Amino acid sequence: MGEEVQNKQVILKDYVTGYPKESDMHIKLSTIKLQVPQGSNAILVKNLYLSCDPVMQFQMRKAEKHLSGYYYCTPGSSINGFGVAKVLDSRNSNFSAGDLVWGTTGWEEYSLIERPNWLYKIHHTDIPLSYYTGILGMPGITAFAGIYQVGSPKKGECVFISAASGAVGQLAGQFAKLLGCYVVGSAGSQEKVDLLKNKLGFDDAFNYKEEPDLDAALKRCFPNGIDLYFEQVGGKMLDAVLLNMKVHGRIIVCGMISQYNISEPEPLKNILQIAFKRLSIKGFTHRDHHHLYPKLLETVIPYIREKKIVYVEDIVEGIENGPVALVGLFSGRNFGKQIVAVAHE
Repeated sequence: MGEEVQNKQVILKDYVTGYPKESDMHIKLSTIKLQVPQGSNAILVKNLYLSCDPVMQFQMRKAEKHLSGYYYCTPGSSINGFGVAKVLDSRNSNFSAGDLVWGTTGWEEYSLIERPNWLYKIHHTDIPLSYYTGILGMPGITAFAGIYQVGSPKKGECVFISAASGAVGQLAGQFAKLLGCYVVGSAGSQEKVDLLKNKLGFDDAFNYKEEPDLDAALKRCFPNGIDLYFEQVGGKMLDAVLLNMKVHGRIIVCGMISQYNISEPEPLKNILQIAFKRLSIKGFTHRDHHHLYPKLLETVIPYIREKKIVYVEDIVEGIENGPVALVGLFSGRNFGKQIVAVAHE
């Protein structure tokens, strides 16, 4: 231990405006000592998988106000996000060399993590380690909390999920199906629609880019209306959904990707439907639901082992390909959960 090794890093050049671009990042080769400094409470990890998540664009911006539970990037240092890593050295009583962990780490081959309080030990190693960036990581907590705690659909209810083939949507839909719901998803290509219907078990799906009238598309899929809408898109999709909700329907909101990078947010025309239909609308985030993580493991790991849940990943090899993968997320280039494989142990 204590040897010095090369450490390839993805460095943020300057604060991002709008969607991240490849030119906002560059690859730097530095060195790192594989030992935690004395007197520190840190751990040193070798990163195995890095997660590409939409929220990272906000962490790369100059923020007036920081969201709690996220580490913000500063120009000249590596960007960060959720990942899976192996502990090489530790001066923290909660972690030992050899432990596998998931949580916030740097976009680099090796990271010295000063505050490992946002890391979770991985105990179930018969499951692919990459799953801890997705189904057993932050997206999993989001989908699990949204369906089982916040939205709570009942057997036979009609559930609509936008951005349904992404990291969260594919899980939310399968969780709702396991509860006995009728589930429809929207996605941005025919290939993704086929995935939803043929592999993930959705009852129906449509390509929103090919639908000239979203209201008509929703009426076709939900002739009797929607009980629960799992909202990740906003804008025109939300406006059309408001026309198709049942009386006393519920809308749960964990994101609105169509609204993140437009100068003027799109106005909603059908907002009066909230009153007419006595709708409930609730925002939520994984950050409020990490206490559910043991329950998620207890519920979902048997589903994975029994192949009752399918999880689709889009893995690129090599940290140098990280910027391309991250940027592709915002144009829907990914097919399933986007991950960067840095090392295979």
